[in-house]
Amino acid sequence: MSGWTLKDLPSQSGRVAIVTGTSGLGFENALALTRGGSEVIIAGRNSDKGGQAIKLIRQKSPDARVRFEILDLASLASIAAFAQRMAGDLNGVDLLINNAAVMNPPVRKVSGDGFELQFATNYLGHFALTAHLLPLLRRGRTPRVVTLSSVAARSGRIDFDDLQTERTYRPMAAYAQSKLACLMFALELQRRSEANGWGGTSLAAHPGISRTDLLPNGSGRWSFAGIMRTYMWFLFQPAAQGALPTLYAASSPFALSGGYYGPMRLGETRGAPGPAAIPVQARDEAVAARLWAESERLSGAVFQ
Repeated sequence: MSGWTLKDLPSQSGRVAIVTGTSGLGFENALALTRGGSEVIIAGRNSDKGGQAIKLIRQKSPDARVRFEILDLASLASIAAFAQRMAGDLNGVDLLINNAAVMNPPVRKVSGDGFELQFATNYLGHFALTAHLLPLLRRGRTPRVVTLSSVAARSGRIDFDDLQTERTYRPMAAYAQSKLACLMFALELQRRSEANGWGGTSLAAHPGISRTDLLPNGSGRWSFAGIMRTYMWFLFQPAAQGALPTLYAASSPFALSGGYYGPMRLGETRGAPGPAAIPVQARDEAVAARLWAESERLSGAVFQ
C-alpha cells in the first residue's frame, strides 16, 4: 500500500455512502467517493454549509450523485429522525463514515440532551447513528463503517467517574477522551459484529494534523490554536491529504477488519496512509465493553 493515493481508490459504482460533516475531511471524503461512482449522502446540522458542499462537488464532478440531509449529532432526536428517513429512502447502506466533530470549545458546553458537547457530537452521536443504521448496513454490499479518531486519542482516558466532565472541564482532555472513545467503539463494533453475525467491517482512521476549520471553529479564530491554524497553515497538511486514511479504510481491499489507519510520516501527523499505532488504553476490552453498555444507556440506542 506504499504511497496510496486517490488513483488507487477502487470503483465505488453502485455503492451508497453516508458521510457526516459538510466541510474539511467530510467534504473531501464525499468528493472522492462521488468521483469514484458512489451515491453519497452528506449529513450535517447546517443546511447552508450542506448546500455549499453539494454545489461545489457538482462543479467539480457534474455527474455526482450526491445530496444533503439534516443531521445534528448532538441531538438524539435528530439522529433517530435521520435514520428513519434513510430507512424510508434506501434499500441498504454500503458505507458509513463517522467523521463530523467539534474540538476544544474553551468553556464547557452541553448538547440539548445534556451531554458534554464533544462527547455528544464526536462519539455518542456516532454510536447512536451507527446503531440506528445497522439494519440498513446489514442489507448493504460488503458494508463498512469507518469511525474517525485522532492523534489526540493517545493522551485520552475514559473517565467513568466524570464522563461528562462536570467536575473538571479541560477542553483538550475532553476532546482526547471523545476520540479515544471513537477508536474503542470502532474496535468493539468489529468484535461484536463477528460475535453476532452482523456482517460487514468496522475500521478506524485518523487524519494526522490537517488543514481544516476544526480548531478555529472550536477554540475560536483568535485563540492560540486558531491563530496557529490561520497563520502557521504550512504546519498542517491539506485536508485532501488528511482524508486519505479514511478513504483507504473505506475502500481498499487490503484494509483489515478492525484496522486503524493514519498518515505514516512524522509521528503519524502527515504523509501517505498506513497502519496506525493503537494506544494501549484503546486495547482494553473490559473498558470498551463498559463504555458500550454506558453508551447504550445514555443514548437509548441498541444494536440489533
